[in-house]
Amino acid sequence: MPYLTCSLLQDWPHGFFSQQFYPRPPVDLAKILHPEAPAYRLKQVHGNRVLTPSEIDREIKSGELDTEFPPADGVLTEAENQSVWVASADCTPVLIGDTTTGRVAALHAGWRGTAQKIVPEAVSRLIEKGSNIKDLRFALGPAIAGEVYQVTEYVAAEVGASLVENAEKSTPEAILAALEKIESPPILPDPQPGRVRLDVRRVNALQIEQLGVKPESVAIAPFCTYQNGDRFFSYRRTKEKKVQWSGIVDS
Repeated sequence: MPYLTCSLLQDWPHGFFSQQFYPRPPVDLAKILHPEAPAYRLKQVHGNRVLTPSEIDREIKSGELDTEFPPADGVLTEAENQSVWVASADCTPVLIGDTTTGRVAALHAGWRGTAQKIVPEAVSRLIEKGSNIKDLRFALGPAIAGEVYQVTEYVAAEVGASLVENAEKSTPEAILAALEKIESPPILPDPQPGRVRLDVRRVNALQIEQLGVKPESVAIAPFCTYQNGDRFFSYRRTKEKKVQWSGIVDS
């Protein structure tokens, strides 16, 4: 069955899995990438919280969780052969690898998590653990494309504020105007008043660029979940709560 890989992450077993693997969970999918890699996943909540496997285990063992897994939207590894996973339909799955330390991360970046800068948050945690910006490689997987993702101007401004200096002092109109001036802007016009089209993956790529990452260290999958119904689930297209998984193994 088909799944995607990215040449930037060729040093790590990884995959952006298609809908054909549904409903197999990460514990099963991990065996495809590495026969002995334990799988770590989360209860995704559209935020910017990033955990390590030891933090996940600690929260599960505490007995204080209301769900099977801790609430968060990113996982980064601490040891070899750990695999980390996120689920997505239209949101952006982001896999990160460090070419020096070998550490990896998996992130779920919907518009809310992107507005809260989940990718920069994960990068900050990686740097705390010894990573260097120049060694990081980023792959942004299949997600809904900006050309078909209609949102309100308010949502676009909330997400776009993550790119605009002193955005907290700006109006939504000023933020949208600033976004339109960006080369390959992350917002596109929409015929409906009060709406625009939002390219969430482009916003994430721009956030990564603002961290000082070179463009050649970032790859974006050429697939739209909404427009490629034979390969990927899309909640916006079908309203079904079905997901595809993306994972990567520390090596």
